[in-house]
Amino acid sequence: MTRPRNPSRPATVRAVDSVDFVLDRTSPVPLYYQLAQQLEAAIEHGILAPGTLLGNEVDLSVRLGLSRPTVRQAIQSLVDKGLLVRRRGVGTQVVHSQVRRPLELSSLYDDLESAGQAPTTRVLRNERVPATADVAAALAVAEGTEVTVLERLRCTHGRPVAFLCNYLPSALLELGTERLESTGLYRMMRSAGITLHSARQSVGARNATAAEAALLDEREGAALLTMRRTAYDDTGRPVEYGTHVYRASRYAFDFQLLVRP
Repeated sequence: MTRPRNPSRPATVRAVDSVDFVLDRTSPVPLYYQLAQQLEAAIEHGILAPGTLLGNEVDLSVRLGLSRPTVRQAIQSLVDKGLLVRRRGVGTQVVHSQVRRPLELSSLYDDLESAGQAPTTRVLRNERVPATADVAAALAVAEGTEVTVLERLRCTHGRPVAFLCNYLPSALLELGTERLESTGLYRMMRSAGITLHSARQSVGARNATAAEAALLDEREGAALLTMRRTAYDDTGRPVEYGTHVYRASRYAFDFQLLVRP
């Protein structure tokens, strides 16, 4: 095992020098992959914050006792994931950590906050509208019934992650725009005494429209993850219907699969 960290280095060294890399040269796992995984973990946990410069590949290869092609391959794998970017005249820089969200009944705001991602919200729409056929079916109301529609842009570290569109029964709770921009929708529901119990959800993928690309700081046609969810309270009443799109370069769902006995 190799622990190439020198604890006597001054506090002014580059952020990457504070990462305690552990490389197992006896492992069948390639060294570039071990390095990439540890760099990714440091980005996800905020040790390497957005904007951090990694320094050049030669310095990192010397520090870790790795070949330059090995370090380059590790860095390139994270560039391909969208976690790092190579900037001419600047070097390799951390862009952001990818959001990995467990597939369970939780809010994006709560998941981002618990992961240290500093979520912010911009409310684009908050009004009452007649329910369309699909919204009415999801919320178990008659078509044309007044419902509240919310459109929000969720960001982390100042960059957009998701565009959220939610429909709720208009009499469910007060949804002030100012509060929606400071907390999550499910947190507001819990504060109003609504107990979320279950949901029906589908996950998919498609390409970004021009409008979505502009909102999400992506190019038109970029890959997006989609999520459609109807949430129910503990009485079985549908309380929210959401259609969300997420930047695939910054967002992933985590699944835990169990063998059925």
